[in-house]
Amino acid sequence: MQPGDTIAAVSTPPGEGAVALIRISGPLAEEILRRIFEPSPKPLVPRRATCGRVVEEGAFVDQVLATVFPAPASYTGEDMVEIGCHGGILLAAHILEMVLRRGARAAEPGEFTQRAFLNGKLDLTRAEAVMDLISARTPLALRAAAEQLEGRIGEEADAIRSGILEAVAHLEAWIDFPEDGIEPDLLKKIALVTVRIERLLATAESGRVLREGVRVAIVGRPNVGKSSLLNRLLGMERAIVSPVPGTTRDTIEESLCLRGILFRLTDTAGLRETSDPVELEGVERTHHTMDRADLVLHVFDATENFHEPALREREILVANKLDLVPAERPLPAEALRVSSKTGEGLPGLVEAMIRETCGQHLSARQSLAAVNARHKTLLESAASSLSAASSLLQSGAPLELPAIELRAALSAVGSITGAADTEEILGEIFARFCIGK
Repeated sequence: MQPGDTIAAVSTPPGEGAVALIRISGPLAEEILRRIFEPSPKPLVPRRATCGRVVEEGAFVDQVLATVFPAPASYTGEDMVEIGCHGGILLAAHILEMVLRRGARAAEPGEFTQRAFLNGKLDLTRAEAVMDLISARTPLALRAAAEQLEGRIGEEADAIRSGILEAVAHLEAWIDFPEDGIEPDLLKKIALVTVRIERLLATAESGRVLREGVRVAIVGRPNVGKSSLLNRLLGMERAIVSPVPGTTRDTIEESLCLRGILFRLTDTAGLRETSDPVELEGVERTHHTMDRADLVLHVFDATENFHEPALREREILVANKLDLVPAERPLPAEALRVSSKTGEGLPGLVEAMIRETCGQHLSARQSLAAVNARHKTLLESAASSLSAASSLLQSGAPLELPAIELRAALSAVGSITGAADTEEILGEIFARFCIGK
């Protein structure tokens, strides 16, 4: 990135019938627009969409809407222009090429949002929320990203940082002027800040669920109806269903939105002893999938007896083929009875899936804003440093030692919003963005 130059990109992916949005940011933005754009019938007015024509050497290219956003009242904090043209890969690419030939350069992934951060328009948590908004696949994920974009996580991180900063100031005053007898109750201050960190860390699991979805493994012996259950949950014939044992030899993954939560379902190879090397590889992949899953649906044929080891935590026993079983047939008390063929019992299974994985994290919380993996690592580091500082103070160690730990905690929390030195993490964050954002 080269701050101060002018960048441009097609922000909205063009497609048939869609509107492509070309964004320009930097000191030459408005000048470039005026060199290719003829407003009609009204002149350009800042922050107002103006109809006109894009022309090249007097030749008409497209009828567009252009909007000028003078600095600092723009997304990036710089002079910025948006051109809405008719969708189409060739047309949008042609107009972008016209812009680039007149002094702009192609933007790097996430560079518009990175400039917004560097110019003080967003903190890092809100910049990350932009990416979460773009990649959201469920209504709840979208709502959580919107709340984070409003600053919920950033505000809490700033409050925690202020608490640590106050403790640092008191401790260092005590070190510098011991004759004044300054003895603030640092342990109480540290404890209060630690509680706030723990409260924020408690949102990490719901954040992972909202951003990544719930990993669900559908397992069981061959021919118990695992693939049929997958198809029934998805509402389409995704997996091949056959009476021949061992039809599924590799994992099949599909995603499903239930109550605004993304469930990533994986149909697996049947669990059984086999000498077939291909099927054996499938069984090994099944065990690997089970180890990584947030939830396991252990399916068995309700017409047969269930003889499996005790269920693990977050493992639901599913008695399938209920349509073939007499009502009086005894089944394990913990088994959920379903029929992949008729759909009987599926609502109860869905309720159990939500209850076992998401209910405790999402149902009772008014706010869905939740920390991501980066925030979690930094908060854990801060909590560890605060714990060390508290122990050092209680042990009577030289005050310089807890001061070092408090400053480490301050730096970790500051890195969440970008208040600390963030040079190293900027590339990591913004490299995940798409071009034009």
